[in-house]
Amino acid sequence: MSVPVLLAVTGAPWEADVVRRAERAPGIRVVRRCVDIADVMAAAASGQARAVLLADDLPRLTSDAVAALHARRIAVVALVDPSENGEPFGTEDRLSRMGIERILPADVSPEDLGRAVTDAVDAGPPVTASHFSGGFVPVTPETAGNPPPEYSNGSGRMIAVWGPTGAPGRTTVAVGLASELAAKGVPTLLADADAYGGTVAQQLGMLDETSGLAAAARSAASGALDMPMLAKHARQVEPRLLVLTGLSRADRWTELRPAAVESIWSTARMLAPCTVVDVGFCIESDEEISFDSLAPRRNGATLATLEEADEVIVVGAADPVGLTRLIRAIHELRAVVPSADVKVVVNRIRSGSLGSSPADAVTEALDRYAGVPVTALLPNDQNAVDAAMAAGRTLAEAARSSKLRKALQQLAAVVAEGFPSRAHQRSGLRVG
Repeated sequence: MSVPVLLAVTGAPWEADVVRRAERAPGIRVVRRCVDIADVMAAAASGQARAVLLADDLPRLTSDAVAALHARRIAVVALVDPSENGEPFGTEDRLSRMGIERILPADVSPEDLGRAVTDAVDAGPPVTASHFSGGFVPVTPETAGNPPPEYSNGSGRMIAVWGPTGAPGRTTVAVGLASELAAKGVPTLLADADAYGGTVAQQLGMLDETSGLAAAARSAASGALDMPMLAKHARQVEPRLLVLTGLSRADRWTELRPAAVESIWSTARMLAPCTVVDVGFCIESDEEISFDSLAPRRNGATLATLEEADEVIVVGAADPVGLTRLIRAIHELRAVVPSADVKVVVNRIRSGSLGSSPADAVTEALDRYAGVPVTALLPNDQNAVDAAMAAGRTLAEAARSSKLRKALQQLAAVVAEGFPSRAHQRSGLRVG
């Protein structure tokens, strides 16, 4: 039985030739010719095709559209102008970063065209999520555009910092952890992916309105995101610390589509040994629109980040309300992302909030009701936090001797155990 195919090459100078070749190609049959990506999506939603054959310059072709087609188990094959085929960092490279694995010259023979489409259908959609461990990549202006082969597979680690509603101090932990890892010699990328109102930029005194993460998402959607481009969207705040700022307004959440976010994290793994991501509290999956794979998801970026992360640090507050929320959040996270490697951090430990021995109370409650150990207990050190916030600096810069800073150093030491020792001997992460 031949494979039903959608053909979307309208406007290409070689359109007529491709149509003739597609009609003669063995093993496939063209069931509809589409004029643009919206037409492709509508036809794909009807279930009438198993593959799409499209031109490389199809208007509004993005990684989100490719991901949506893959979600419907529709193979995507791109045709490029023969004069551009094989150009380094050109059309093929851009299409590959969008998630298109089969790329052919437009003058391909009918036999090769039919074989490529049927092979793509048989292979199924590509796996988009991958987890790596143990590697690192030191980035300098000289190496950013041409990484050593041993690091080109994206072996950096990714740590998501997440927590329930109620402002338990998630961003303070994310910023502090990233800063302390950088201080230990681990080049680190700190990203603000809180779609409900990230404040990493404000905490670090970066008050411009430009969102580095949104800019990176746009580059990813167009297939233009690579290591130099991601480094360009980030800002250097310490010798080994880059920051990818978040959305300036919560109503811009639609700019963070899951496919683009996944592409950012994959690139980040190649850019830095460690990526620390501050994500929003809400992980509801929008079940009422789950039947529509093209609809934007309010929490899609958060869910994609948690699924991609090698470790998830869950932050809760040390008071009766905060502890209750933390326990519920851990169970919710396990249900939504069963594969998550969870480490629990309890913030604002102070006497009186949970009796005479708050540390023991926290440890016992989490062991009994959530079945997890506590990785770190952070003291309530509001003076240190206020000093850092007022100065727009990290705790390492504004309150070096504070109790909270020392506790974050210990947390960073635990996290840094997973990095190769040679990471401590490498030069810092710099924007080229």
